[in-house]
Amino acid sequence: MDTRLLRTFATVARTESLTAAAERLHLVQSTVTAQVQALEKELDLRLFDRLPRGVVLTSAGREVLAQAEAVLEAESRLRAVAASAGGAGGRVTGRVVLSAGETLVSARLPGVIATLRRSHPGVEVDLRTMGTATAVAALRTGELDLALLLEDEAAFPDIECTPLAREPLVLVCSPEHPAAARDATGSPTDWAELAREDYFLHEQGCSYSDRFIERLLAAAKGAPPRITRFGSLEAARSCVAAGLGLSLLARANVADALAAGRLTQVSGPQFPDVTVQLARHRRRWLSPAAAALTTELPHHFPQ
Repeated sequence: MDTRLLRTFATVARTESLTAAAERLHLVQSTVTAQVQALEKELDLRLFDRLPRGVVLTSAGREVLAQAEAVLEAESRLRAVAASAGGAGGRVTGRVVLSAGETLVSARLPGVIATLRRSHPGVEVDLRTMGTATAVAALRTGELDLALLLEDEAAFPDIECTPLAREPLVLVCSPEHPAAARDATGSPTDWAELAREDYFLHEQGCSYSDRFIERLLAAAKGAPPRITRFGSLEAARSCVAAGLGLSLLARANVADALAAGRLTQVSGPQFPDVTVQLARHRRRWLSPAAAALTTELPHHFPQ
């Protein structure tokens, strides 16, 4: 059996979209459709129901998916064995699918990938931006090999989470914002004062933003704080730099702006660093390529 058909089938099953699967596999949609149809013909099974909102696995398709993922994992192991036996000149090769939130994607992972490319040029990293819930689901289906989670507590029965580092957080504003002027007088801002400000924070599901909002709401004595949430860290940074409000962000995401004077840190309550967790499925094989990435990651975080 052509494992390319299985890989295409599994990708369509995970995305529930022929179009999304084609983009992920770098194929045209007609090729994805033809490969799914070829697999259905070979197995003599209907694997998907075609619905207006997309494609959904049939009951037979769900059973086939579990076996297809096992075959694809076995193929990965076989290729790794061949590489270690000299098929790739003894080099570590392979593809690793890694996810992280935008906080880490923008601040930490470019350096990781650049270093890994120099030390292991045969390793390809497929980097995806996902929140915790989406990443955990993708680890379970095999769509991801590894995930970085910004979570102080990460307990899942089937997902192994290893604390990797602590990411420092800072509350920032524009140097022209009144909060910066208050700090200049030497009086630190307390939670009650913070609850009266406007905020531009990362999207819902960002663990440290969610906890910060809980503290603001608890401290608010009148109207709740005005909070705008963005899917883009750059949008939040830009609004804060324009003097429109405050934001709580990882220091790594604003280090350049702080050094250049475009942003300033607001003194006040201490915000605990957030834990970076490295997550993987407990029962899935860790390929040599994924192991190489796992070894490289700690060198790019504060210890």
